Amino acid sequence: MKTIIVGGVAGGATAAARLRRLDETAEIILLERGKEISFANCGLPYYIGDIIKDRNKLLVQTPEGMNARFNLDVRNLSEAIQINRQQKTLIIRKVDTGEEYEETYDQLILSPGAKPIRPGIPGLEEAENVFTLRNIPDTDKMRQYVDEARPSHATVIGGGFIGLEMAENLVERGARVTLIEMADQVMAPVDPEMAAIVHEHLRAKGVDLILSDGVARFEEAGTRVVLTSGKVIQTDMNILSIGVMPESNLAADAGLELGIKQTIQVDETLRTSDPSIFAIGDAIEVKDYITGEPVHVPLAWPANRQGRLVADIIAGRDVRYTGTLGTAVAKVFDLTVASTGVNEKRLRQSGRRYEAVHLHPGSHAGYYPGASPISMKLLFDPVDGTIFGAQAIGMTGVEKRIDVLATAIKGGLTVLDLPDLELSYAPPYSSAKDPVNMAGYIASNIVLGDSENVHWHEIDQIVADGGLLLDVREPSENELGSIPGSVNISLPTLRQSLDELPKDQTIYVTCQVGLRGYVASQLLKQNGFTVKNLSGGYKTWATVNRDREARSQVREETAVTTIKSEPKRATKEQITLLDTCGLQCPGPILELKTKIDQLQNGDQVFVKASDPGFLPDVQAWAKKLGHTVHTAEMNKGIVEVLLEKGTATATAAPVQSDVTKADDATMVVFSGDLDKALASFVIAQGAQAMGKQVTMFFTFWGLNVIRKPDAPSVEKAPMERMMGMMMPKHAGDLPLSNMNMGGAGQKMMKKVMKDKQVDALETMMAKAQAAGVRMIACTMSMDIMGIKKEELLDGIDYGGVASYLGATDDANLNLFI
Repeated sequence: MKTIIVGGVAGGATAAARLRRLDETAEIILLERGKEISFANCGLPYYIGDIIKDRNKLLVQTPEGMNARFNLDVRNLSEAIQINRQQKTLIIRKVDTGEEYEETYDQLILSPGAKPIRPGIPGLEEAENVFTLRNIPDTDKMRQYVDEARPSHATVIGGGFIGLEMAENLVERGARVTLIEMADQVMAPVDPEMAAIVHEHLRAKGVDLILSDGVARFEEAGTRVVLTSGKVIQTDMNILSIGVMPESNLAADAGLELGIKQTIQVDETLRTSDPSIFAIGDAIEVKDYITGEPVHVPLAWPANRQGRLVADIIAGRDVRYTGTLGTAVAKVFDLTVASTGVNEKRLRQSGRRYEAVHLHPGSHAGYYPGASPISMKLLFDPVDGTIFGAQAIGMTGVEKRIDVLATAIKGGLTVLDLPDLELSYAPPYSSAKDPVNMAGYIASNIVLGDSENVHWHEIDQIVADGGLLLDVREPSENELGSIPGSVNISLPTLRQSLDELPKDQTIYVTCQVGLRGYVASQLLKQNGFTVKNLSGGYKTWATVNRDREARSQVREETAVTTIKSEPKRATKEQITLLDTCGLQCPGPILELKTKIDQLQNGDQVFVKASDPGFLPDVQAWAKKLGHTVHTAEMNKGIVEVLLEKGTATATAAPVQSDVTKADDATMVVFSGDLDKALASFVIAQGAQAMGKQVTMFFTFWGLNVIRKPDAPSVEKAPMERMMGMMMPKHAGDLPLSNMNMGGAGQKMMKKVMKDKQVDALETMMAKAQAAGVRMIACTMSMDIMGIKKEELLDGIDYGGVASYLGATDDANLNLFI
């Protein structure tokens, strides 16, 4: 029997080697259009990034090695250009000479792979710095450009696996990277709340992430990229990574049936519509293992598996390819992102009944050094427990858990079986209840009817509609951040507070990650309440909302990454060290707060944390409480922060006892009435003129006084939008406390002020700022009122009660208006 295989790399090379092992007498010809017949295409980005330094390590097999080892007729630089199905012949062209010849076959295996999509973007053909990545020549070309041109900026177009890997490796080579993704998230296999974790990490690594935008055109030979939104990016190189399309032209020209996205259709035996022609790898349509729907999954594992199976089938074995589960993993800087099965988007599209649970377990026992959180999502049938898919993101131990769940799916296990999996345990590797066990326990509670969930994307609307959201975390945790509209009753005090809760409506419970919420929901349920627990707790909700806020803000130069404030040169002995590795949110912040309370203003503390969420959290916390973050960065998966307590210098001023008296002025502006706002600024200007340092703290309705008249449109949750519609838009829109008369009194007041040559409120505010009046917006009130920073006047400080109270220490006049 004579078998010709078109295409090497994963599928073709595997089929050739397996077929030889099964049949020593078979005639096997392996054709490859390129020079290399088998190479590690998944390793190509890491060679460009100089992580893999030896190019030869990318070459899995050479033509000479394959010939010698397997007695194959390996012909590289040979392209199949035409199939004659009736005669069972193949026309082959030698790439280097152009010579064409004909070869007969008994069986033909097509493994042509897929090629990067190059859309018809204006200016693309004229661009001289646009690269795609598929094979060794592409890699050599890109590596040479990076080595020689040393681009200071690179633009990656596409947020899939290759795009993210290229972004990381170009950053490793010293380039600043802008990543553009037309969808509203990177990494399509995971759901939005999981992708938000990746978004946050990319920003933390200095990647300029642009979502929901695409490339309109290239200009100036590719050095100028114009986006659909009108944004313009100046760049030194561009990487096109917007997906792949199957190389199915040879099959199409031969009249073989094609499937979705022009893939080659095959059956369970990998046969095409011609029983003598098989097809495998990135060019074929496969059946989704979960839904049974036709899909295109260009991944290495399916190609290798199909290569082995097609050889078995040709050799006469009765085997079948049962479908592709799509298990995948990627490294994104310090994160590992993995998934298996289908995601929630696909389940919604298919109309299937499903439920989801979120959890944030540690990678191993928290008391053993180096533990870090894993964010996990499990999708399943809430009635029979069938597992549909899983996603996980973290620093370590991620792929292990996804691999277990992929095996569980293939083995036909349900979520009810997951608690019974006896997985290896030792403190450096796991916990006695592995994260997979924990996912099983949580999901089983839903299948068995012991608990009900509510999700991050539902809770804002529920609260807006009057639902009761009960936060059972400790008050100290709640102060660090909470879901607007929630009521805080800590779990230890919940039993004593049952009389305060209604039994005639559903109570929605939240905690940090969902565990205490479950305990509280069981307590309430057994006391006659109707309860639902927020899956994943505040942590899942907060991650999504931080991502939304980052998208709505104009990107600052430092974003969430390294803070370049020059630190004071304290000696090692003068810096307090605090290691919170192994603690999960909010543990690191609470430990830091305890330590800060023991220090003096100007003292410095160097904090290490293994929770990646600590990076944005600590900067927001420090800003809120008036501490100074000198450096904040992630180093090999560990967040490292140098923070200084307060705003005082490290050298304290001499104590002057009673010689100096407090003489500043502070006021809380609580009201949003025009007349009261006028009074506030009249007093502020007068106090400032008398030499007092004036601090005005705007909270609740008073925030409307300092809103911009031309505030930009910002993304808001439903409750925030409703609040915004009911409040004044800016200072010129404020009502009078009395005699407003539907706005008529307001107009009369402004006219009288103008006639009497009294400054308008807006003028007073500008003069007060120019004179040095400090204006602070209460961040807690902003959260509650749904007011964003972009809506407030320039030059406003942001802080909490601590910022205001700090100013009152030096004041002998303190007003509440």
